[in-house]
Amino acid sequence: MAPQRDFRRQLEDQRPYLLRYALLQLRDAEAAEDAVQETLLAALAGDAAYAGRSSLRTWLTGILKHKIVDALRRARREQPLGADDAGAELAELDALFVADGHWRDPPAGWDDPDRALEQKQFFAALELCLERLPARTARAFLMREHLGLETDEICKELAISATNCWVMLYRARVTLRQCLEATWFGEQRASR
Repeated sequence: MAPQRDFRRQLEDQRPYLLRYALLQLRDAEAAEDAVQETLLAALAGDAAYAGRSSLRTWLTGILKHKIVDALRRARREQPLGADDAGAELAELDALFVADGHWRDPPAGWDDPDRALEQKQFFAALELCLERLPARTARAFLMREHLGLETDEICKELAISATNCWVMLYRARVTLRQCLEATWFGEQRASR
């Protein structure tokens, strides 16, 4: 019985990380909590399936990704998404470029991104930037980059066209880049 209790404690230790991850994906505290609960229950039921070939966090995150996709599908069936990012930010993005499509003010160099990725503060800055994105744009970006869904799957889940999806992903990347330059890479240069 002691190994089972130890496994449960290890699962519970991963709970805050899983909750943060789910909250970034779902942007709804209740849905994130439900997805984490379902993940932990599935892990408890399938503890024999955990063979230790990966870290416990990696294994749980894999389970959680499937629960998040299920939650997104369930939410889509239950309630249609509103057009919350209809184009208000388009003029703001267009202001970044000159008529020939080049940057008005080229982005600053990022020095050593590999080192930055290893630092915990970077992920805090990334989470902050993700929270600033419009909900549908963030959802499309996270579905693509974190959940690894293909464009056609994202389009189906969000009920959007492929062109709209590509525009949303482009806007998300540009906005995240700007935000990270201001909140992370700019601070890194200033501290040197």
